[in-house]
Amino acid sequence: MSFGVLEGVRKEFLRPGRTVPMVAIDEASFAFEKGELVALLGPSGCGKTTLLRIIAGLIQKTSGSVRIRGEEVDEPHPDFGFVFQTPNLMPWRNVLDNVLFPMEILRRRDAAAKARALELLEMTGLIEFELARPHQLSGGMQQRVALCRALIHEPALLLMDEPFGALDELTRMEMNDLLLDIRARTHATVVFVTHSISEAIYLSDQVLVFSRRPARIAEHIRVELPYPRSAPTRYVPQFTALERRASRALGVLHEAADAAR
Repeated sequence: MSFGVLEGVRKEFLRPGRTVPMVAIDEASFAFEKGELVALLGPSGCGKTTLLRIIAGLIQKTSGSVRIRGEEVDEPHPDFGFVFQTPNLMPWRNVLDNVLFPMEILRRRDAAAKARALELLEMTGLIEFELARPHQLSGGMQQRVALCRALIHEPALLLMDEPFGALDELTRMEMNDLLLDIRARTHATVVFVTHSISEAIYLSDQVLVFSRRPARIAEHIRVELPYPRSAPTRYVPQFTALERRASRALGVLHEAADAAR
């Protein structure tokens, strides 16, 4: 049995003043295994974040099924971690206390939790900033803190909603490598929303390419690039071929233009 299974997930919203609901997601079905990273790739506003929030149990689907480890998800689960587009750190807390906040909610803030937090800060290159406040950190460093906070309770599933979208290109690439490194060490299972084709291919075991709203899976791409991945991976022919395949599925690369290259 797969770790995660979505079958026929549909989401409709009834907009104010309208009698006909808007379909945001139309019959999304896919599965993923424990330890995989799955990218949800598509244009802005296509429904990727809505689907991620359904998987997280933050919003209800209209129909269909979402099962994680064989259990239907219909509400937030304490065994999931979530990284948003913005870090959402508490400005009055230092880095270490921000990372430990989920453990306070779970009533598990103890010596073991602090040791885990320090381990994560070491892993992300933030150990020297454990007592710093968020305003003293760069955007990339703040997002590293948010990633540590999401991982502190060793979640079964890590859900990431365009977490690196606001970063400059160099920092974004560094964060991609950091995520791959953390995943290799923790064996985390990740569902990752992005609108970057390159990022999706670089990070993932499988990429689900979504159409414009209503979101349908236009292409399911299995990424067979070997690990560990690094900067040269982005320039091998297989990587380029996968980018082109995803581009065609998104409608940004057409056969005529492809043939002319």
